[in-house]
Amino acid sequence: MPFILICGNPSCGKSRRTEELKKYFENEQKKTVVVFSDHNTGVDRNKVYADSKEEKIVRGNLKSSVQRNLSKETITILDSLNYIKGFRYELYCVTKECQTTQCVIFCDTSKELASEWNNSRAEEEKYLQQIFDGLVQRFEEPRSNNRWDSPLFVIQKDDVLPLDAISDALLKKKAPAPNASTAPQPLSSTNFLYELDKTTQDVVGVIMGSQKTCVPGDNIGVSGATDQLQYTRPLTLAELQRLRRQFITYMKMHPVSNHAQLTNMFIQYLNNTLK
Repeated sequence: MPFILICGNPSCGKSRRTEELKKYFENEQKKTVVVFSDHNTGVDRNKVYADSKEEKIVRGNLKSSVQRNLSKETITILDSLNYIKGFRYELYCVTKECQTTQCVIFCDTSKELASEWNNSRAEEEKYLQQIFDGLVQRFEEPRSNNRWDSPLFVIQKDDVLPLDAISDALLKKKAPAPNASTAPQPLSSTNFLYELDKTTQDVVGVIMGSQKTCVPGDNIGVSGATDQLQYTRPLTLAELQRLRRQFITYMKMHPVSNHAQLTNMFIQYLNNTLK
């Protein structure tokens, strides 16, 4: 089912628009709606947006949540800043791979008014001014001529949401077909998937076992690999399994004939992703 991406500056009214959309699709269209946002992940927004590494983890978690919940039964809404065009492109690729429609809703509220709304919030919900200013400065505005930002609905503060037009864009249009970059390719051999699954699971097992004696700065060696994992921080099983699934999805689209390379490739992927 369709995906709705909400974007805009901090405190610009995104969650209010999300609630309007949720009520409309549930009450008028009789659809099941799932919403993911910074709010329901329990993150400290001032802490997260002051640390690029933590922000990257939160973005990855939001993307994974969207990916898991794209289905025929639900409409998925992502209510977040979504200020990086590269992240919006990643989500576009996810929806294209799943062959579902999407749209982008840009809450185009002025910086001055958004700042006023932010300052009127309760202390625990407020962005610190330096965090607010930094996010506004980094915001990459969506453009309708970008395929990943289209169809684009630009909403001013006093606008009424064009609910029927949004519904038509999501429910009446045909989903784009996956292209070469998102469509899974034929596997290179009949046992490739088995080897891929077993190898990555073995690596995860070694990492979880090694963490009991490792400290940040150590390298973790894995049998059959020349590369070592650069251990920089404690890793949870859930995080490793999420990265494992992402790696498997990528390798399904880019299979290799030499299965002995898989261990090294997975370790390299982890080192690059966990930086």
